[in-house]
Amino acid sequence: MRDHAAAVDQRDVVVWQPEPHHLERSRLLHLCRTTGNDTPNELRAWAASDVGRYWDNVVRDLDLHWHRPYKAPLDLSRGKPWPEWFVGGGFNYATNALDRHADGPHAAEEALVWEDEDGHSRSFTWRELREEVDRLSHGLVALGVAPGDRVGIFLPMIPETVIAVLACGKIGAVFIPLFSGFGEDAVASRLNDCNAVALITADAFPRRGKQIPLKAIADAALRRAPSVKTCIVYKRTGTDVSWNRNRDHWWNDVVTGHDARFDTLPTAANDPYMVIYTSGTTGRPKGTVHVHAGFPIKAAHDLAYCFDLHPDDRLFWLTDLGWMMGPWMIAGALMLGSTLVIYEGTPDYPAPDRLWQLVEDHRVTVLGIAPTAVRALRSHGPDPVRQHDLSSLRVLGSTGEPWDSEAWRWLYREVGGERCPIINYSGGTETGGGILGCTTAEPVRECGFSGPVPGMDADIVDDNGQPLRGAVGELVVRQPWVGMTRGFWNDPERYLDTYWSRFPDTWVHGDWTEIDNDGFWHIRGRSDDVLKVAGKRIGPAEVESAACAHPAVQESAAIGVPHDLKGETLHLFVVVRPGIQVDESLLQDIRQTVGQHLGGSMRPERVHLISELPKTRNGKVMRRLIRAAYLGLPAGDATALENPHIIDEIASHARKNDRGE
Repeated sequence: MRDHAAAVDQRDVVVWQPEPHHLERSRLLHLCRTTGNDTPNELRAWAASDVGRYWDNVVRDLDLHWHRPYKAPLDLSRGKPWPEWFVGGGFNYATNALDRHADGPHAAEEALVWEDEDGHSRSFTWRELREEVDRLSHGLVALGVAPGDRVGIFLPMIPETVIAVLACGKIGAVFIPLFSGFGEDAVASRLNDCNAVALITADAFPRRGKQIPLKAIADAALRRAPSVKTCIVYKRTGTDVSWNRNRDHWWNDVVTGHDARFDTLPTAANDPYMVIYTSGTTGRPKGTVHVHAGFPIKAAHDLAYCFDLHPDDRLFWLTDLGWMMGPWMIAGALMLGSTLVIYEGTPDYPAPDRLWQLVEDHRVTVLGIAPTAVRALRSHGPDPVRQHDLSSLRVLGSTGEPWDSEAWRWLYREVGGERCPIINYSGGTETGGGILGCTTAEPVRECGFSGPVPGMDADIVDDNGQPLRGAVGELVVRQPWVGMTRGFWNDPERYLDTYWSRFPDTWVHGDWTEIDNDGFWHIRGRSDDVLKVAGKRIGPAEVESAACAHPAVQESAAIGVPHDLKGETLHLFVVVRPGIQVDESLLQDIRQTVGQHLGGSMRPERVHLISELPKTRNGKVMRRLIRAAYLGLPAGDATALENPHIIDEIASHARKNDRGE
């Protein structure tokens, strides 16, 4: 078993330092120089002192195109929850993400590359991509889709997904990203909530060698979504599907015969371009509203200044359109003129080296992956990684879940060769991007963040809203920023209650965070997941990281269970590595490992072995569903859960516990 002191010492050292070539090409340092700041921390303080001035400089630095100049960068007359950015400006993000590149000197270079699990690949130059987008734009208009109409996009990660997103932007429609793993209930509820008029889907798509009947799921959902009058179906597999002649149209029929040029609609800066839903613990999902000069600019900003993305880069992020990282990478990468690589498949099928083969074949330079996916890939050992040339990689990115040390080190060593910084990045659907992040111009500490993403006036506060250092507290943002949601669709009060009701004029994000003695920030888990054991509050991520230090543990999830005497005890649900023999002594050894790392009072009351953790397809562990299943509580919204069968397995542990087994 690893020595606890040695583990702590390693976490306290700076693992990666930028070298001269990182600093020379840094877009962040260029922004520092143009704004008269010497360091990123000076820039952060300068930005917080006048956020309007900061974002005014950003859009100039990114050389964004405005078809009508804005009169002022920011108007706060309605208060901080309702900022008006780029007042009076005319901005369409598709002009910036597509048109200006297709009309520029790089029109013949690759804009989009796609590959599926079986290795089939397609690519598009900027000019070719625009032709496809413009034909679909004409087709949508011909079918009666008008500016402001909501259009659901229920597709896997194929080129047509990117084309559909951009076409909606071009015609001024508002797209609704729908997770390709959703069932009919989740699709219907979102289409109904925003009164969508159209849905774009496919006949089916392959996943791990099986066919996912997307059109059949869409048909079932549309029977309960009467506002949808048009359904466009892309023939992905050729699978037979049912057909409604009054509603359904094949993609090829919609685009055939139309001109390859469409004049992009001159939308206003604050016109909605996307409503993306995020699941709540109770009640219906929240439809976060994002605008043309909001979320896309925030995505481009964060990719430029945190990940140092340039036009000669090739960005690949393992994601689905239904997770915010899908729209984020489409908007951000293309607005910066970079090549976007998308993958329709899982990272370890048909073989454990599938993801690394893709990186090698397409010379990916910036790779984004969630910690939970890294933990799964790590279980196959280093050989699948070492079979491939990953020298093209320059930057590794991660978001979605807090890290554990073992997985972070494995990614840094085996995938990045101890030369690529891991840009830890955390924000949310409602924020349009990151609140905290690393950069390529600053040192990187294991599992941590360099600090707030520039332009984010973030802080950590106690229960009274006062700044807190040396302890875990609530992550808040004190000033508005470009990219924050314009509220929830048709539910402004829920938006105010969720983020602005706890402290005056302060966004409370819901992350449990602390700053270490050297100024690095660390997220300890969601504050609604916080555990209070032996009178001490602790984030589940700390417990899970300690558990993963045990060589048998692949991944874990910690929850608090009410206790008559102690108030709350810690229960740990673990997934062990393949081939590990499980017995009671192993479970006790895992308990002892956690206690050795965090102290005896934090030793779990019980360790439960389960076959997998409940997750979304994008890898987020749904701890609240573990707790609900174990305690027999209402589950709330579970539509994003990819593996619902695991809930019964978790509940069975509660029954065993009741029987004293």
